[in-house]
Amino acid sequence: MGFNLADHWVWDFWLADDGEQHHLFYLHAPKSLGHPDLRHRNAKIGHATSTDLRNWTNHGRAFEPGLPGSFDGSATWTGSVVRGPDRLWRMFYTGSRFLSADSNANIETIGLATSPDLFTWSKQPGPICSADPQWYETLGTSSWPEEAWRDPWVFWKQADQRWHMLVTARGKDGTEPDRGVMAHATSPDLKSWTVQPPLSATGSGFAHLEVFQVVKVDGRNHLLFCCDSAKLVGARAGQIGGVWSLPVGDMPGPVDFRQARLLVDERLYAGRIAMDRQGAPWLLAFRNVSADGEFVGGVSDPIRVLTDQDGYLAVETME
Repeated sequence: MGFNLADHWVWDFWLADDGEQHHLFYLHAPKSLGHPDLRHRNAKIGHATSTDLRNWTNHGRAFEPGLPGSFDGSATWTGSVVRGPDRLWRMFYTGSRFLSADSNANIETIGLATSPDLFTWSKQPGPICSADPQWYETLGTSSWPEEAWRDPWVFWKQADQRWHMLVTARGKDGTEPDRGVMAHATSPDLKSWTVQPPLSATGSGFAHLEVFQVVKVDGRNHLLFCCDSAKLVGARAGQIGGVWSLPVGDMPGPVDFRQARLLVDERLYAGRIAMDRQGAPWLLAFRNVSADGEFVGGVSDPIRVLTDQDGYLAVETME
């Protein structure tokens, strides 16, 4: 079952929980484009709700991309939602600006939209955060076709009274293409953001580390992210990609992605762990590729998440 749209491809998503409903924010693009690879430069953010993580009611588009040439003028990509002390919901999302119709070159930055109820959104002038060339690769400084600064994951840390943002990025140093890092930015108020040095080093075998989530399962923090087979490099080249995880300490903190393990293979991608009303963890992900390598799309039904004896996450057997 899961969440699907008959006339649109559905892929990356993120979740918010208001205590009564789970809110699914998802990327979608019309199948009338003809080829699923075209979905990336035509992605828009949709919204659906559920009480059980299985049966979803679609509410259509959350908001529109910006005007042509603006930071989110090509597409709106993956993000996360938090509720501030003012009770206002904030969606941090990726704005993508492709430089031409015949090139994959694009610049990614972080935008912000606010809502009182998770249904009606007001976009803020942006971007509010972008790659700092002091620490991060920018477009044209390597052979990589994009300025990677996307998939913001935002959370509050009581100990330092700061909001923290984890971002998909690439380090400015290291052997190409093995430069995937977890970028970091901080804010006292969810409005002004300061880019910090990366929390991981290049050379971990991932050309990019996508769609971060920090989640506590069985009393321990775990970091989820995804990387497909084509972007596994260095010591991981030739392995199977998908959704990855590793146990971590108090976040934000240094992360050694060489310790990451595959949670589910790339039949599923962009996984998120959500808690049901009984507090049990479940993995949702989008259906990525079929047995013959064709893109599928749509969000899966929940898969039960377990903890192995060695402290890593595992899932119940997939068919």
